[in-house]
Amino acid sequence: MMSLLHRTKKMILNKIKEAHPEIPTVTYIKHSGALIERVAATGVDVVSLDWTVDMAEGRERIRKSREANGLDGPGGVQGNLDPGILYANHDTIKERTEEILRKAGPTGHVMNLGHGIEATTPEENAKFFVETVRNFRHET
Repeated sequence: MMSLLHRTKKMILNKIKEAHPEIPTVTYIKHSGALIERVAATGVDVVSLDWTVDMAEGRERIRKSREANGLDGPGGVQGNLDPGILYANHDTIKERTEEILRKAGPTGHVMNLGHGIEATTPEENAKFFVETVRNFRHET
């Protein structure tokens, strides 16, 4: 059974899609691990995952939920590096970022932090994160 919140979200998404079908929709809910299937079932184009969800598992859960609800395609995903990782050394930032990129696969993924950047995050580490994403290439 879909909750009032999810019914309302689905209604809003349907209105957006009716008026502007060309605009992709993204939904983010912090600590959403238990809600992934419900969020995907609303028909949103991209489900943004926080850092508490394994990217490969999250992608599979989104795909299955969309399929079970008669929605086309596997759906996109956004996220999901733990923002705290940006306080680590560059080797750790690179390792964790590339792990997520590999698990997400070569299409349908917007790399991002799993919540938001902390005000005290070292700028050089944020820059290194962005450069790591830009330089990453999936093996073919």
